[in-house]
Amino acid sequence: MKENYDACLKQTLRYEGGKVDNPKDPGGRTAYGVTQNTYNAWRAKHGLSQKDVFQIADSEVAAIYRQEYWDKIRGDDLPDGLDFAVFDFAVNSGVSRASKYLQSMVGVTQDGQIGPKTIAAAKAYLGVRLTDMRLGFLKGLPTWATFGRGWANRINDVYAVVRDLCSR
Repeated sequence: MKENYDACLKQTLRYEGGKVDNPKDPGGRTAYGVTQNTYNAWRAKHGLSQKDVFQIADSEVAAIYRQEYWDKIRGDDLPDGLDFAVFDFAVNSGVSRASKYLQSMVGVTQDGQIGPKTIAAAKAYLGVRLTDMRLGFLKGLPTWATFGRGWANRINDVYAVVRDLCSR
C-alpha cells in the first residue's frame, strides 16, 4: 500500500484556499474546501455536535478529505499521479463524477464506485498507453518493414501480460 495522501491533500488545499462565504457559490459557507453541509454531516456521523465550519480544525479537514474523498476513490490503490488527478477531480466535482470519468477512460462499467475492476483497469490502462507509445515508436523505424511483424507480435504479448499482471 502506498501513501501519497498527505502530498495530494497539500496540493489540493492550495486550490481550495481558506474561508469563504460567497453568495454566488452554491456550496455556501466553506472553509478549506469543506462546505458547512459536509462538515455538519461528517460531525454527525462521528457523534459530534454541529459547529461553524469556520472553526474547523486542520485535523478535521484532513480526516474529511481522507474519509469522504481519498478513501472513496481508493487513492492508495491507484497508480501514482492518477491518484492525485482523481482525488482532486473528486474534491472539485464529486466522487461519483470523478469515478465515472475514470471508469469511462479505462473502459469499465461506469457505476461511480471505484472497485477492484476499476483499479485493475486503471493500472492496465497506463501500461497499455506506454505500450501504444512504444508501438508507435517502432512503426516509425526504417526497419519496421523487416521486423515489424515480430515486433507487433511482441507488443500484443506485452498487452496480454500487462492486463494479466494488473488483474491480480
